[in-house]
Amino acid sequence: MSRASVAFALTLLMAGLLHLPPAAVAQPPDRPLPQGQIPDLGRPTQAGDEVPTFDYDAYFPGEWTFEWRVPDSPLGTGGLITGTETFHPGGDGRNYRSTIEAEGPDGPFQVSATIIYLEGQRAFVRQEADGRGTTRLMAGRIGGDLGGFYTIHYESAPFEADGSQVVLRLVTRLVSPVHYRVEARISVDGGPFTNFGNAWWRKDAPGVSGRD
Repeated sequence: MSRASVAFALTLLMAGLLHLPPAAVAQPPDRPLPQGQIPDLGRPTQAGDEVPTFDYDAYFPGEWTFEWRVPDSPLGTGGLITGTETFHPGGDGRNYRSTIEAEGPDGPFQVSATIIYLEGQRAFVRQEADGRGTTRLMAGRIGGDLGGFYTIHYESAPFEADGSQVVLRLVTRLVSPVHYRVEARISVDGGPFTNFGNAWWRKDAPGVSGRD
């Protein structure tokens, strides 16, 4: 075949590729949606069935978007806080990290967290370094039910913020494989716990939008 014939054939081939429908062009495979942690028993669940131990690596690692409307407090001006939290994979099933990039009424800020998950004790420890000038240590237990819902009950040690002693209580409800809700309460200088807003986290996964 002459060089002219080869060039003509290549031109026809390229023209044909340009006119292929989008479905004919190779696409990267979609990431599968995260799945729940309750196994399919092939029958309705019963009272004696055991709730599986929470699998951190199957749930948290990845990027999550969140929004949280808070009242005025020693932590900052009240209003809407939005941002992302990236949970980094761990290597030993026990020690993890997360990083938060957020924007609030007082401007952008970052939070770095060190997380310890004690699977056998069904317990969490989380230490946060908040770019707004505070460091806090929180601990909590996790429990679940046969409906697939897990809940973490955190309480912080007292920490100083803007000249006050603050304690936080957080109830983290893992309502689906791609959404969780945080219900927060705050105590300032030994006072009663009051509402500190409800927040939603949504995982960056294909086909995920809004809240469950």
